[in-house]
Amino acid sequence: MKKLIKASIPAAIALSLVACGGGSSNDNDNLARMTLSTTNLENLGPDFDYEGWIIVDGSAVSTGKFDIVNGATEPASFDLDLTQANAASTFVLTIEPTENDPAGPADTHILAGDISNGVAEIVTDHPGAFSSDFTESAGSFIIATPTNGNVTPNQGIWYLDRTATASGGPEASLTLPTLPAGWQYEGWVVGDNGPVSTGTFISPNGADSDNAGSTAGTDANGNVNAGPPFPGQDFVNPIGVVLTGQAAVISVEPLPDNSPAPFSMKPLRGDIAAAVLPPAEGTDDMPLTNISAGNLPSATVNIEF
Repeated sequence: MKKLIKASIPAAIALSLVACGGGSSNDNDNLARMTLSTTNLENLGPDFDYEGWIIVDGSAVSTGKFDIVNGATEPASFDLDLTQANAASTFVLTIEPTENDPAGPADTHILAGDISNGVAEIVTDHPGAFSSDFTESAGSFIIATPTNGNVTPNQGIWYLDRTATASGGPEASLTLPTLPAGWQYEGWVVGDNGPVSTGTFISPNGADSDNAGSTAGTDANGNVNAGPPFPGQDFVNPIGVVLTGQAAVISVEPLPDNSPAPFSMKPLRGDIAAAVLPPAEGTDDMPLTNISAGNLPSATVNIEF
């Protein structure tokens, strides 16, 4: 057993850390056996693993790493120190790098739950994870291309509401919970050619990571025009991409990200219809449907003493 040096568990449940391994069968009376049953966890690829942690007297103790292979948890059982297992109050699941993993839990807490009589139902809406089940997430989007003067409106998507505010400008159209450290939102356009990112963002009240995107319209000097200060993207340069008939998706992504594809947590989705012409304030919003209930991960932890 080795001591870890650094913590990154929320203050409510974590401080100093101790790690222990797991996975092999053992009849030692000083060991407890933990098993995991998971739902809607995706394979993380070669560079990341899931890692479990039990909280013992305010300290995080690693229960071991695992991944999802062909839909199954591998490994699904782990040996724990009996004394620590008896004293564990909470279970937290994180996403960790496979190589060069720093000591202690990463910020990417995906599930957590309190342990009672050796059982924990671990979910996203525990304070040790997201403190949310994303069921209150909602929003809408418009189809427009502000970076070329809306000349080709079916080639851009923006998460904003044109309805005039007191300042005379548009307002954010997404209602999303504030994410903890280690996570970000990402917009996607999903069609026959697969998902295409429209940029990552932390808050819907500002521009996303790539503003209007590299495919936005350009000015007379060939410089990419800035879009409105909200998540979104124009697909007008060099070849326009018509978005009508595709789907808009908002996902929750780990940071650092494990894959260029959307993560399995997708709270919002909406069908992209043709742009409303001429655009009018409050009349061209396209709704997003909350689909979090069908794709949020969860797991059950059982500890046999």
